[in-house]
Order: sequence, then structure tokens, then C-alpha cells
Amino acid sequence: MTGITASGEKKMMLFSGRAFPELGEEIADCLGIEPAPTTAYDFANGEIFVRFLESVRGCDAFVLQSHTAPINQWIMEQLIMVDALKRASAKRITVVAPFFGYARQDKKSRGREPISARLMADLFRTAGANRLMAVDLHTAQSQGFFDGPVDHLFALPILASYLEDKLDVSRVTVVAPDAGRVRVCERWTDRLGCPLAIIHKRRDPDVANQVKVLEVVGQVAGRTCIVVDDMIDTGSTIVNAAETLFDQGADQVIVTATHGVLSGPAVDLLKNSRVGEVIVTNTLPITNEKLFDKLTVLSIAPLIARAINEVFSDGSVTSLFDGAS
Repeated sequence: MTGITASGEKKMMLFSGRAFPELGEEIADCLGIEPAPTTAYDFANGEIFVRFLESVRGCDAFVLQSHTAPINQWIMEQLIMVDALKRASAKRITVVAPFFGYARQDKKSRGREPISARLMADLFRTAGANRLMAVDLHTAQSQGFFDGPVDHLFALPILASYLEDKLDVSRVTVVAPDAGRVRVCERWTDRLGCPLAIIHKRRDPDVANQVKVLEVVGQVAGRTCIVVDDMIDTGSTIVNAAETLFDQGADQVIVTATHGVLSGPAVDLLKNSRVGEVIVTNTLPITNEKLFDKLTVLSIAPLIARAINEVFSDGSVTSLFDGAS
């Protein structure tokens, strides 16, 4: 069954791109359906072709694509899928991007720079999307870039539940690796009932992905420190943060992040660091070469499936997080 019907009127259909089909299958299984059959391939010059093999007229379409590498290819494929659905008379189209590409480019830091996160929102709107759904955007205010409803999902309940089952929360300090993560970390402290520490750092504006850690504000000595970030890219920020915490007397350091980008040297840096455990969700595919003993991957599929159900039934996505913070 590729779709489900509510009240004999609306029909839900899930369309999964080629970037991470395993997540699409997992979400579909949670929904009790199958991804809609789709033909997709690349022409010799790299152009993408997509065709859906069933009628989509009048359906409530959810178009899933994880923006993993090669990120531009998969974003383009998702845009083409949305366009095909619009032209085939889908009633409502929701773009589901567990990891929303270009979300970090949400403002101009210097002159003559783009705001690529806004461009992404405009592209999806122009293609025909009525709604966006994403998990842990880099900054919450980027929801305002899209001219329509945005469902901003949080992985906090999944990550926090895992840690609550294995840690003595009375010995935990939640650590924000930079000032931009403080609000998210406050939600963690509300959930766990533990103190907050902040690592004050300054980026080198002339060297990409390089940071200089300056000081720790908060009590971390003798405590289990949970460093909370939205993503782990090259791993340098997290490893520098962990070393700073150990220098300040932390007993152990655990890293949590929603998105495991794990670019370049990230795996080696984390594997060889003093970090005790790295916990991410599967918003992005974690290939075999990115797996290591300290890495724990939790499934985001049940959360996305519940959010899709709420949208389809005109329920409240916000209710999924009541009591989570």
C-alpha cells in the first residue's frame, strides 16, 4: 500500500529520493505504507529525470530527501520531484528535509555574501512546495525564510531519553560549544534538571572550520559533560571543546548532535580524542567508513513519521514536543 486515506477524502503519499532510501523505507514502515514507486535516473550529462509511477492527483504528498553529499545533486532532485508533483495535481506538497542543506548560510557576515538558506526556501516555494519540515535547523529564525508553514522538529527527546537511561543526571552538566547553541542547551537543562556551561570561542575569519577556544563559563570539574550541537561536520569544534573541558577537570565528555555530517577528518579526530561517546541521529546516512566504536546512531524515523501523521490529519506538530523542554 503506497498511501493511506483519512475520512475517505485525503490520501497520504510518501515520495523518497535517492539520497537515503533506507530512511525513506524506515519512515514508511512507521506510517504503515510503502514509498510511492518512482523512476529516477541521471542522464549522461548529469541532468536528473524523475517520474512517478502512480497517480498523485489530489494527494497529500510528502517528499523526503536527506541533503547529504553530493548535496547539490540531491537538492536538485528534490526540487524536480516537487515540480513533478505540482504538475501532476498533487493537492498539497510538503518537503521533508531531515537535514536542510545550506542552513548554516542564514545571514551575511560580511559584504558581498549570499544568504543561501533564504535562496533554498525560495527555490522550494517556487518549485511548488506548500510546507517545509526539517529537524534541528541551524538557527530557528530561518523558518521565516519560507513563505508558508514550517515544521521545525527537535531531536532532543530522542537524544535525551537515551542519555537519561544510562547516566546519573545529578552529575551531568550540559555544555554549549558556542553562544549560538545556548538556547538549545537550555532546553536540555530544563529536561534533565542539570546546570549549563558555555564554551566561549572565536572563529578565525580567514580559515574555514577553524576555531580558537577561549574559556569555559560554568561548573564542569568532576562532572559528566554533555556537549550539545546541531551537527558534527569536520569534528574540530567538538574535539577542541572536549579538550578544553578536560583541561577544566571534567570527569568525562559525551557529545550529542542531531546531524552526523562527519566530513573529512571528523572520524579520525573523534576516534582518537578523549570523548567517551558520540551520539547522532540518522538524519544523514552514516556509511560504513564513518562508523567507529564510540559512535551511537539513533533513529529519527519515528519522530518524522509522527510529524507527518500530524500534518496529514491537521493535528498539532507542536504537541509532539510538549513537556520536552
